[in-house]
Amino acid sequence: MAGSSSHQIKNICVFGGSSPGKEIEFLESANHLGQVLAERKIHLVYGGGNLGLMGGVSIAAFLGGSQVLGVVPKVLAKEDLLGKTIGEELQVSTMSERLNTMFKHADAFIALPGGLGTLEEIFHISSWAQLHIHHKPIGLLNVNGFYDKLLSFLDQAVEQEFLTSSAR
Repeated sequence: MAGSSSHQIKNICVFGGSSPGKEIEFLESANHLGQVLAERKIHLVYGGGNLGLMGGVSIAAFLGGSQVLGVVPKVLAKEDLLGKTIGEELQVSTMSERLNTMFKHADAFIALPGGLGTLEEIFHISSWAQLHIHHKPIGLLNVNGFYDKLLSFLDQAVEQEFLTSSAR
């Protein structure tokens, strides 16, 4: 989507579904991403919990030896909506503080398949890049073409001059 960086990536923030999704490849890709992070000695920052794709990536990264930081709003921790956080858990007051905290701890961002929360997070980070608030790399892990239609929409936004091609 956006961004480039000349410094070494030590911490990657991963956004993704708290559901495993319909296709087994989604969870397999989350697990594989966690393994790759660990192999490359890259630490994981994520939204906490152990459910779905977020659970898959965090468990694989943690078992592989990566440091894992889950950033969880207190209301979600209290309600136990995310399951048990893998690694270190940092509780924050609001969803906005959660995203800001994940942003501050990350050198780059990857979005696995997910729903509205995942889209909100990746678009928020991407809009900050478009505004030159940061120059951190941003990527979509387009498992089984999950993001194909979103990418087509972004192409349409570029075509209609609502978005620059560099922000796509």
